Amino acid sequence: MMLTAKRLEDAAGKLCEALLPIKHEFYLGTGNAVGICTLSSIDLLEMVSRSSLMNKVLIAGRLLSENKGIDAIIAFAMKHPELKCIVVCGNEVKGHRAGQALLALATNGVDSFGRIIAAVGPNPIVTSSVLDVEIFRHQVQIIDMIGIADIGRIAQVLVS
Repeated sequence: MMLTAKRLEDAAGKLCEALLPIKHEFYLGTGNAVGICTLSSIDLLEMVSRSSLMNKVLIAGRLLSENKGIDAIIAFAMKHPELKCIVVCGNEVKGHRAGQALLALATNGVDSFGRIIAAVGPNPIVTSSVLDVEIFRHQVQIIDMIGIADIGRIAQVLVS
């Protein structure tokens, strides 16, 4: 039964990609220690990518899933040990709660099956190793600005 649900979820994801293409998943900046994660707020991501904030951040990107997306963030952090902070802002993806899952990962880690402890989304299971998750948790501070899409307020956090 779960295998069928997983196949349906994968098919729905591929259909969404085809029908609603999103130009960029992330933009690289010229900064070195901070990332901005705009969750599902693609317009906010585009605004950030065209702003002077890109001089202060290493990466600005979106996060749409509580599993593969978080795995991608962990992999990026492993390749960029200079990344020390991620500002999580913008609107949550309804149902997936990817931002909440990222906060739960930072606070609680994962169990032996890769399930993010205290995440509320439908499938908060990462494939990153427990060791990589622990390195990520100690390397990167997560700043919770979920629900905030005001670029001025986000910029204030980066300056302070």
